Amino acid sequence: MVESSSSITKIIEEVEPKKVKKRSKRFKNRNIKARIKKNKWLYFLLIPGVLMTFIFKYLPMYGAIIAFKDYNPMLGIMDSPWVGLEHFREFIFSPNFTTLLVNTLKISVYGLLLGFFPPIILAICLNLVVSKKIRQKMQLVLYAPNFISVVIIVGMLFLFLSANGPINGLVEKFTGQPILFMSKPSYFRTIYILSGIWQGMGWASILYTATLAGVSTDLYEAANIDGANILQKIWHIDLPALKPIMIINFILSAGNIMNVGYEKAYLMQTSMNIPTSEIISTYVYKVGLQSGNYAYSAAVGLFNMAINVVLLLIVNNITKKLNDGQGI
Repeated sequence: MVESSSSITKIIEEVEPKKVKKRSKRFKNRNIKARIKKNKWLYFLLIPGVLMTFIFKYLPMYGAIIAFKDYNPMLGIMDSPWVGLEHFREFIFSPNFTTLLVNTLKISVYGLLLGFFPPIILAICLNLVVSKKIRQKMQLVLYAPNFISVVIIVGMLFLFLSANGPINGLVEKFTGQPILFMSKPSYFRTIYILSGIWQGMGWASILYTATLAGVSTDLYEAANIDGANILQKIWHIDLPALKPIMIINFILSAGNIMNVGYEKAYLMQTSMNIPTSEIISTYVYKVGLQSGNYAYSAAVGLFNMAINVVLLLIVNNITKKLNDGQGI
């Protein structure tokens, strides 16, 4: 009798957790169905975005297969002969690999380090402006460069920094000789990064400005009562409010560290500054579209994307360790 009762209790102990799991699954399924019914129109509005993402982001991934093939447009993607990692080896062991990788990393890292804080500083400064009318006018002026075409921006750079331009006019008055800013390789990165900061600083500050607008005025009033100055308010109120947004933006920026747009770099290129202006994206454009070597350029682009993914994961893990487990 004792053995039978113990066996029965064991069976009950084994069966009861299964019943609880089944009940919890049913409860979750009911909750999901109830949520879908309640928010059906919101889910309906998601459909166009999901379709566009699938069509323009996921379907083109099928074409990445050509990176592993000796692609021939006459044969098509599937019928082209398979070469495996041959194109990747060709790129990694090519004499241009080190130059392209170093140039891309330098522009990206310097751009990230120098361009990360100006939007934050700008948002804090705008938040300190009391008059709404003056703030709106300042925002309009600061946001405007973002809507200027890259072609026009580069045209302005060539115009202002040319040998006969206004900047060289001032340089000649002090030194007696013009500086060939757009031809010397040593000036390319500085011009590229600083012009990018000027163009995107105002637009990038929108997120930070919106975050600061949501900070309770009670905090500032309490700080005024305690006798806090402007710097103390920024350090103890503004920066803690901006911290989560800053972390997310930094991680996403680090994940795109290899994605330097080819348009601006390609337009700023001259025969003299190629040693510093030739980056992976311009190389892919020249090899893929101008030379017609689609498979090789696809391999280079896929290699670039793989580095971005690895960097995103590394930076995210480091940020989580330094920020009490908070990351993406």
